[in-house]
Amino acid sequence: MQTFVLILDLLGTFVFALSGGMAALRYRLDLFGVLVLSFAAATAGGIARDVFIGAIPPNALVDWRYIAVSSAAGLTCFFQATLINRLTNPVRLFDALGLSVFAVAGSLKTLDFGLSPLTAIFLGMLTGIGGGMVRDILVARTPMVLRSELYALAALAGSAVVVAGEALDVPTRYSAIAGALLCFGMRMLAIRYGWGLPQGKPPQD
Repeated sequence: MQTFVLILDLLGTFVFALSGGMAALRYRLDLFGVLVLSFAAATAGGIARDVFIGAIPPNALVDWRYIAVSSAAGLTCFFQATLINRLTNPVRLFDALGLSVFAVAGSLKTLDFGLSPLTAIFLGMLTGIGGGMVRDILVARTPMVLRSELYALAALAGSAVVVAGEALDVPTRYSAIAGALLCFGMRMLAIRYGWGLPQGKPPQD
């Protein structure tokens, strides 16, 4: 379980770091800014999860692989931005991929630490949305989770599938794949068709 979660964590780290790096380039940050935003986007959610479950110090701050993976993604964005930009809306694509992988990994790690299924669902969501929130805050824009199409709800759904699979003794790899696919599918369909929760309206003067 620990090895599987580590693989998912590093995969999510790379994908979310790409989203952070591309966002940094859109705001014309320098190389240091790209690397900082890549690391922040890739690790903020996992750090928050580790703090809540008592995995201190967080893996992202003591394991060199997290810094190496996020730095590699940031450098890839900085030097190969044109290539990556050929993908349709790369920031949203990488963000959706990272959201899916981290929601699954966060739930599995929470369960591995013996916490309740409900806690695992919510910390899976937090793992998924945390990096994107910090990324958006650092470039001074409203976090996507507060203004965009289905985002946190997609992470919750993916996490719930993983937790249900573990409760029903479904092999972890199958429940993880199913949860990630559900989260990614919901997110991409929401982007494609504009699905979202009702938005508030400002009061009339």
